[in-house]
Amino acid sequence: MTALRRFGVSLAVFLCVSVAALNATPSGEALARVLRIDDLAQALHHEGIDHAQNLDVEMLDGRGGAHWSRQAARIYEVDRIAGAIRGVLSDGLAEDEATQTIAFFDSPLGQEILSLEIAARISMRDPDVEAAARAIHDGLKGTGDPRLALVTRFVAVNDLVERNVAGAMSASYQFLRGLSDGGATGLDDAAILAEVWAEEPATRDETERWLFAYLLMAYRPLTDDELQAYITFSESPAGQALNAALFDGFDLLYRGISYELGLSLAGALTASDI
Repeated sequence: MTALRRFGVSLAVFLCVSVAALNATPSGEALARVLRIDDLAQALHHEGIDHAQNLDVEMLDGRGGAHWSRQAARIYEVDRIAGAIRGVLSDGLAEDEATQTIAFFDSPLGQEILSLEIAARISMRDPDVEAAARAIHDGLKGTGDPRLALVTRFVAVNDLVERNVAGAMSASYQFLRGLSDGGATGLDDAAILAEVWAEEPATRDETERWLFAYLLMAYRPLTDDELQAYITFSESPAGQALNAALFDGFDLLYRGISYELGLSLAGALTASDI
């Protein structure tokens, strides 16, 4: 059973969780503005709704109705997502790291990167677009393509595969816990862990394939020099600090979301059995 779709795959997409308000520091406010957090939260909200609709079809036989739609909208509330991101930006970076991050992303190149990342994320919700992006990646594998080499470097610098796989497995565990606590399964903790680990090879393969398809599509308009500039920022102490903080927060946020989703789905499943 696949618990959640793969995690986000770029600095513009890594969520984070601290429910603290953004009024803590001016740098937190500036980071939220520069990183276009409201736009990102909207995109992730719609992704969550898509995922909930898929669960309705796959596990509720399409009978979730208005109640399930309301539950999904509550779980993936835009303000919840945006507030979580704002909190970690306010609390998770030192002042000099925040200053350097703002300097990069408030530049024309930084804003273009964010626009491309968010637009590609939205486009990948279309199955045909996703299939086309995957086909491009498949065609480049093993060719020595220079753009693929740069994207591979970007993935390595940010440890995207390992971090996303770990996050996906954590979210899957919480989703199954929610199902179990809601009475939809008889799985104990050991059985849940066994199921999550049994899915690890498939999770890793899917994560890697989606990551490269997405990144190749998102960064296609960038020149090699522009993409290299992004890699250079990612390698810097500020880039590494931002990446680590957002990944930690993203994992925590989606653990909560996944558990609530499983618990709500269990309620819908048990209600349909009455």
